Amino acid sequence: MTVRSKMNRLLVLLLFSVTCSSAFPAVTEANIMERNMQLAETYLKRYYDLETDGKHFMRRTSSSPFSEKIRQMQEFFGLKVTGKLDSETVRVMQQPRCGVPDVASYSITPGRPVWDNTDLTYRILNYTPDMAQADVDRAIEKAFKVWSDVTPLKFTRIYDGPSDIEIAFETGDHGDNSPFDGPDGLLAHAFQPGKGIGGDTHFDDDEKWSKGTNGYNLFLVAAHEFGHSLGLSHSDDPGALMFPNYSNDDPNTFHLPQDDINAIQDLYGPTTNAVKPTGPTTPTICDSKIIFDAIITLRGEIMFFTDRFFWRKHPQTPQAELNFIKSFWSSLPTGIEAAYENPETDQILFFKGSKYWALSGYEVLYGYPKSIYQLGFPKTVKKIDAAVYIEETQKTYFFVGDKYWSYDEERKVLDKDFPREIAEDFPGITQKVHAVFQKNGFLYFFSGQRQYEFSITSKKVMRLMKNNSWLGC
Repeated sequence: MTVRSKMNRLLVLLLFSVTCSSAFPAVTEANIMERNMQLAETYLKRYYDLETDGKHFMRRTSSSPFSEKIRQMQEFFGLKVTGKLDSETVRVMQQPRCGVPDVASYSITPGRPVWDNTDLTYRILNYTPDMAQADVDRAIEKAFKVWSDVTPLKFTRIYDGPSDIEIAFETGDHGDNSPFDGPDGLLAHAFQPGKGIGGDTHFDDDEKWSKGTNGYNLFLVAAHEFGHSLGLSHSDDPGALMFPNYSNDDPNTFHLPQDDINAIQDLYGPTTNAVKPTGPTTPTICDSKIIFDAIITLRGEIMFFTDRFFWRKHPQTPQAELNFIKSFWSSLPTGIEAAYENPETDQILFFKGSKYWALSGYEVLYGYPKSIYQLGFPKTVKKIDAAVYIEETQKTYFFVGDKYWSYDEERKVLDKDFPREIAEDFPGITQKVHAVFQKNGFLYFFSGQRQYEFSITSKKVMRLMKNNSWLGC
């Protein structure tokens, strides 16, 4: 469940309680606004060095310290910079994250602190009851390997005596002037290289830790915190491991992104191995070479999927927002290959390989994934390339190779006399269709780095467009 859905459910429960008992005060817009302001104050004081002197200040002026810190935070996370506490800014503030500040009165790594040797030791002081000790050991070892694979660094575990990096599970105020805040919110923190507490890493034991995707994955959080232990600060690249918010990536397919490789090698140099590793890069919004895996419309927004990311484009905002697929739908795989919205049922269907998932809003429906062969496809179809729902006919078109199928959403069957040739029924669309969606009487076909605007009524391509024209480029 996403942070947003948790908050929405909380609000629903609060509103429901009003109807059941007069003992509970009504939740008013003023209540919600005050709660958000308190959240923002705490967040900005912790992560952006906001100083309040223990009292409320003038928050309504565009030049107030509060507004200036909001601007810094919005710029860091790639949000629209307004200096106002809008809903999207609140949503980002509610996300689970690392406890190391993004902006402070000092640099997180003043003077580029690094360890003066490449052979480092670590010690695990205690364990969380959420996981078997052997699973904790493996997660920590794997997290250190993320960094040793790309640098000359080596990490050795010791069991007694002082170590360079000491690892502990703590709760609340645990004596390092950086108290934890209970479930969710602040997950962990680490200290920059140095003597004493330098390099040490603490995990909030009020969180639910796991080796999988239930709760918070210890390996992913540990790998991030060890980056701080080695001297890295936070990255403003949303695809980087050192981005402050928890990403909920699949730990089994994790590869250190190139942004993090560049940063750690800037401090310690490249690995001495013959093969120099490279990592995935975060897509940029105006990259003309980008290829979209799938595109859907959802309640007025358009979402563009590529690899483990998607852009959300709202008609009232000039620029799209980049998000992790896992941040919104934790049970979905990355690398979605096709998707479409059925506005009649208010459902979205996602396809990858021979499986598909159905969602209502942001919730994956029970019983999924299912096989595409339950929709009637022959076994010769191994995956769906693209899909689009046609509002006028209540049919969904599935594109596979150079052919397409028509699916009757009302009768829940594939139509007869299909598949048909794409080029025959959609003149001008002669290449493989990677993604497609409908808007204002047109179908927008994406093939490689090209986009075709196709008129449904005149049955012809009206114009050739830039692949990322919808994203404000």
